[in-house]
Amino acid sequence: MSYYARPMQLGRSVLIVEDEPLIAMMLEEFIDVLGHRVSGGAETVADALARIDEGGFDLVILDVNLRDGAACWPIADALAERNVPFLLASGGHLEPPPPRHDNAPKLAKPYGLSDVRAAIASIEAMMQD
Repeated sequence: MSYYARPMQLGRSVLIVEDEPLIAMMLEEFIDVLGHRVSGGAETVADALARIDEGGFDLVILDVNLRDGAACWPIADALAERNVPFLLASGGHLEPPPPRHDNAPKLAKPYGLSDVRAAIASIEAMMQD
């Protein structure tokens, strides 16, 4: 069973984990245009883990490389343990994700509105498998 098995409704609540403020603002706009809502954001691994403990979101857009070069894998692990779907966003990550997160949808930077739409749709497709 995939960790994307939790059903979602239209108008999802999205947590953004991104350390670049301009990219986070762009994502907020895209999410709004796509009919979803931003439930919050985090810039560091510690902030993201705290937000995950609070809950209140349906999916996460997760930047692979965060502030100070920290990798997102502890965040991805926590989301997978809780069956919360996430997208891995990266602009310069050259190594593939750890095998345990190979199936997570990828969002390659630079991305636009249609890319974010397609990435969210890929989560929906995985949920139906």
